[in-house]
Amino acid sequence: MTGGEKRVSERLEQKLEDDYLLWYDVPIGLKQRQPDFVVFHPRRGLLVLEVKDWKADTIRHADTTQFTLVTERGLAKETNPLLQARAYALEIGVVLERDPALRHPDGHRHAGKLVMPWAWGVVLANITRKQFVEGGLAAVIPDHLAICRDELYETVDAEAFQERLWAMFPHVFPVALTLPQIDRVRWHLFPELRVEPGSGQFGLFRAADKADARALEIPDLVKVMDAQQELLARSLGDEHRVIHGVAGSGKTMILGFRAMHLARALHKPILVLCYNKTLAARLEQLIGERGLSDKVQVYNFHRWCRQMLAAYHVPLPPGGGKGFVDALPPAIMAAVERGQIPRFQYGAVLVDEGHDFEPDWYRLIVQMIDPDTNSLLVLYDDAQNIYGQANRKRVSWKSLGVQAQGRTTILRLNYRNTLEILAVARGFASELLAGRADDDDGVPLVAPESAGRRGPLPELVRTDTAAAQLEVLIARLRDEHAHGRPYGDMAVLYRNQWEGEKLHEALRREGIPGRLAEGDGKRTLFVVEDSVKLLTMHSSKGLEFPFVIIPGLGSLPKDGKSEADEARLLYVAMTRATERLLLIHHDDSVFSKRIRDSINEVQAQLAPH
Repeated sequence: MTGGEKRVSERLEQKLEDDYLLWYDVPIGLKQRQPDFVVFHPRRGLLVLEVKDWKADTIRHADTTQFTLVTERGLAKETNPLLQARAYALEIGVVLERDPALRHPDGHRHAGKLVMPWAWGVVLANITRKQFVEGGLAAVIPDHLAICRDELYETVDAEAFQERLWAMFPHVFPVALTLPQIDRVRWHLFPELRVEPGSGQFGLFRAADKADARALEIPDLVKVMDAQQELLARSLGDEHRVIHGVAGSGKTMILGFRAMHLARALHKPILVLCYNKTLAARLEQLIGERGLSDKVQVYNFHRWCRQMLAAYHVPLPPGGGKGFVDALPPAIMAAVERGQIPRFQYGAVLVDEGHDFEPDWYRLIVQMIDPDTNSLLVLYDDAQNIYGQANRKRVSWKSLGVQAQGRTTILRLNYRNTLEILAVARGFASELLAGRADDDDGVPLVAPESAGRRGPLPELVRTDTAAAQLEVLIARLRDEHAHGRPYGDMAVLYRNQWEGEKLHEALRREGIPGRLAEGDGKRTLFVVEDSVKLLTMHSSKGLEFPFVIIPGLGSLPKDGKSEADEARLLYVAMTRATERLLLIHHDDSVFSKRIRDSINEVQAQLAPH
């Protein structure tokens, strides 16, 4: 910000109530114009402000179209800032007026006009009102459309400051925008905030070419990032940040927004890391669809380690299998220490599902960030820590080089799941989600809160035989498809790898298209769109599907495994479902009992009294 813009920002924050929405220097509309400030209030309307730091003695000439200024480079011509603000406001007005939900209806005396007032004005941050009058500037910027330096002092009365703003409106009339209308305004002004139906956990609007975007039909129901998500995504800054969010709270969506923003702003590449191969492949595909592959690199952590060793001709660890995989991080750390692999390669690093990372990995990651930007974002939910790194709970962020103190934000609202799915999953995992605070970093284990979307209760089906589970599963897939659900919107999540192979063969016999996430299949899982996705519970991490089936519940918790870890894994699998969830078992188990109890309890709570 310039000095003048900073003062305007401070006064807007200090002198306006909390129910205002303010944006500074944010691209709006299809042309991505960037007004200095947009001020929006559901009972006032929308105001565009253009701020200038010009001084009275530098203005050589002014008319209704141009200002001539004395600069270090000689005389310079600038567009009249009132014309700039007017152009931005007119574009906003035209965009919003296209939406029937934001126009007065037929039969109204202002039918077809926008339901709220809108206006524009200028702030001359270094010119007093006296200088404004004596310099004759009122002839080129009407008095009521300008705010001057002495009207920006910290001591200015809040009511007087607000009156200055609202005097800029050519028309004032009563308005009370509803929450859906407010969301629609944000949907139109900021396409990057749009959450498109069916676009998966990434969520974000994919801007095609402008011609296509201009022809985009306005849906009846729009969905945008909520204000907290938008604020986080826009204001993370060039520093370390940890976002501790519950499952389905939009963490990955914020990561996507951040990646797009940084790709435009930074020269060095941006690195996106996650633990899960399937999630990495999905993110890589979606980044590619947005035309960002040249600036944003997406890897699962171990693949990145291997690529880095190969790129700098560092010998790979000997052997194979798990021993080879486990040896990759120490090998790259040693190579960085020896100077074989350079530090500071990336303008920013973004870590998704960061709760699955080993502590030492963060010590490596922070060395990869350019100190000029120092931009690290870690997205984190300890309730979803399914890879067994329990020791990380006893290690502070500070000791790993992550500057999280005072930079941790909590997202509690779950948008992914219906109230019914979330309530049953929470009931099942209630002990798991008991509150806990980390003494070093203040990062709690947070229980999710539902955003209130409703749907059918999860179903728990018990069959007489193990073979009958497969019959129920296939019958339900066929039924859902017959009722219009694409196969690509369905997933079957299982605990053991061998179950996937058996399911894949069964679907093939029945003529149902299926895609198995195993080996290289994890990286191509979403290439064939209209196919049922078959994933282990581990591989489902970070993904979501409208309809999820979880068979084999009677064999959980798995023999020899911790009940708490197995419960966490099942909780993650259950919360992959956005609309419908079906669980199937043959044998009874402690988990099937807990889920049945949870379903009955939720059903009783939600039953009409």
